[in-house]
Amino acid sequence: MSNTNVETVNSTVDRIKLGLAVLVVIAGIVAFSLLEGESTLVRVGAFIGSLVVAFVIVWFSETGRRTVGYMRDSYHEVKRVVWPSRKEATQMTGIVFVFVTVMAIILWIFDKALEWIIYGLFLGWN
Repeated sequence: MSNTNVETVNSTVDRIKLGLAVLVVIAGIVAFSLLEGESTLVRVGAFIGSLVVAFVIVWFSETGRRTVGYMRDSYHEVKRVVWPSRKEATQMTGIVFVFVTVMAIILWIFDKALEWIIYGLFLGWN
């Protein structure tokens, strides 16, 4: 069996698992609606139970394992990030505010100049 066929079979099986997980979540939503006369605890329990079952189904799919692996790697990558100190963050925020203010003033000046050129010179308005 070639590698392509194995990938196709795995992706088909994964699609079935993911589809089943979606159906389980939909069944949980329907159960929540149909159990209208029951206590809130029972209704929420049915819905949360469907989420747990759907999670377990997704966990055993290749897509689920890759997603969990990605999340684990992302968490470890965030731990390695060197975050700025409070002083550095405050200084950078101040720089951004000053830059935005200066750019706003420059754009306002250009806008007023264009307004003067277009209305004053071309259209003859005062």
